[in-house]
Amino acid sequence: MSLRLSTVILPYRRWHEGGRSAWMRAEQLGFHAAYTYDHLSWRSFRDGPWFGAVPTLTAAAAVTDRMRLGTLVTSPNFRHPVTLAKELISLDDISGGRITLGIGAGGTGFDATALGQESWTPRERADRFAEFVPLLDRLLTEDAVSYEGDFYSAHEARNIPGCVQRPRLPFAVAATGPRGLRLAARYGQAWVTTGDPKLYENGTPEQSVQAIRTQTEKLADACAAAGRDASALDKVLLTGFTPDRGRPLESLDAFVDFAGRHQELGFTEIVIHWPIPGSDFAADQKVFERIAMEAPSQLT
Repeated sequence: MSLRLSTVILPYRRWHEGGRSAWMRAEQLGFHAAYTYDHLSWRSFRDGPWFGAVPTLTAAAAVTDRMRLGTLVTSPNFRHPVTLAKELISLDDISGGRITLGIGAGGTGFDATALGQESWTPRERADRFAEFVPLLDRLLTEDAVSYEGDFYSAHEARNIPGCVQRPRLPFAVAATGPRGLRLAARYGQAWVTTGDPKLYENGTPEQSVQAIRTQTEKLADACAAAGRDASALDKVLLTGFTPDRGRPLESLDAFVDFAGRHQELGFTEIVIHWPIPGSDFAADQKVFERIAMEAPSQLT
């Protein structure tokens, strides 16, 4: 199976000052999908421009025709399933059924406290995620939903006509822990990982590959427990967070080597960051575009 190549375009540029052209160029380069982060602000970009994911994807849908679009990832940190479902159904309609929802439990960044709440513990994030995903699944597949949970409620929430994609738009569930992997096995059409964050600073690429191999094995176990074949899930690697860091984007050969090692682990999609000068995602734009155009044919 050919490995699909996608990109993630961070929403830090004004639409008419480079934002629009990046999304259009991504489709011209032949990327399978272009994603964006769903944050209120993020890391070193906190004190600079940062735009909302859903409006950005809506605008991207209007200037592209074929490429899939989505979030990597949305989380419960500042989202509620009822309002999110309405936005996703609208976005899926506007895009003609090209939306994938990347979804994860969230972390401890700025989103975690922006609404004035205390940052949730890992256990609290997992508890909320375990309720968020099944409720969102119902909201996107049923015309009317009522639900009363520990964290989220819905009272006769209407979502007519539903998604263009049936029975709903696909979920790409980001998870490495046992509870998240069970959600991916039960509700995901794809699984997302960034690797093992413990290895980012001092690990080696070889250690990272082994850690990711272990993650895929745990996913297979979760799928087996759910009565599902793990091969039915797409496996997505969001790059930039392994010990390799930006090295795979230094040349076409470096990327093909990196991607090939992960393709051997069963990955069906590799996501690379659109270059951002002066950031952790700095890369040569010409090399990046060569990778986009030439690497997929070498990874069949």
